[in-house]
Amino acid sequence: MSPGLDTAFIPSQDREEVIRQAVWDSVVVVDIDHHPPAGEIRARMDVDSVGPLRVCSARSTEVTLRRTERLVRKDEEPSLFLSLQVTGTSMGAQNGRECVVRPGEFAVFRSNAPYTLLFDEGVDHHFLRLPLTALALPDRLLRDTTTVTFSAENPLARLAYTYFSQLADSDEFRRSPHADAVVAPSIELLRAVLISQHGDMDTGLAKEPMEATLALRIRHYVREHLAEPDLSAARIAAAHDISVRHLYAVLSRAGISLGDWIRARRLDGCKRELAGPAGRSRTVAAIGRSWGFVNATHFSRVFKDAYGMSPRAWRDLNHR
Repeated sequence: MSPGLDTAFIPSQDREEVIRQAVWDSVVVVDIDHHPPAGEIRARMDVDSVGPLRVCSARSTEVTLRRTERLVRKDEEPSLFLSLQVTGTSMGAQNGRECVVRPGEFAVFRSNAPYTLLFDEGVDHHFLRLPLTALALPDRLLRDTTTVTFSAENPLARLAYTYFSQLADSDEFRRSPHADAVVAPSIELLRAVLISQHGDMDTGLAKEPMEATLALRIRHYVREHLAEPDLSAARIAAAHDISVRHLYAVLSRAGISLGDWIRARRLDGCKRELAGPAGRSRTVAAIGRSWGFVNATHFSRVFKDAYGMSPRAWRDLNHR
């Protein structure tokens, strides 16, 4: 992620203007009211883009941001903003509602309506901006889901927070030649979250994004439970309220063979641990068990089939 701003290198008397210009150029045009005196203002902002998705990670001293009616009238490309709370607490107000957002939670705001964001504890956030046209959702639904706290109680919101936070954190991925591949699933995941919060999950409006993000949600679930030996197709299907047949059909469309995919992820985890500090302090069999390989002989065989050497030989090679 490219550094958009770091006030450590800016004279204190210039910081307010430099911060304002950086926010306006990179994120959105807002009025900025800094709480500390000019000499105590601190801010760092890193910005990047993946297709139409704009990503900004920001930390700063206490501040209030206001998107006024005057600024709204100048909006040439209305957007939706995700405000993901990393640490501390913030408050937002839009459409006559207020919400409090805590770590692990997020809220969304529309740029084509006035809003206020209050950061009394300072800013430690990821902000993601996406054009409203890309979401293609009704105005009523967007209006009803802004200024609402998306918490871990909503499983889709929990997945979205993890997914978008990792996207914001991963410089390496955003610079890879495959970065654009996440744009479509990112949009569909966000659509599904907004629709689920609105309560329209049984309507045709929800069916398409829910189905489109199903493979993504399945892969996330599998990664979260890789270490559990009883991870099975039946368990994965039950966790997503679908049949085993539907599960295999969804993964087949995504080019995934479930058994091979799980085994490859487990082996990759074992390979990393064997080459890392754990390889010195734990046995080969213990590392295999921690990734779901309960049979040491089977683990050794599939590891050698995958990498051309036994797990013990791989460990010894990295810890001479």
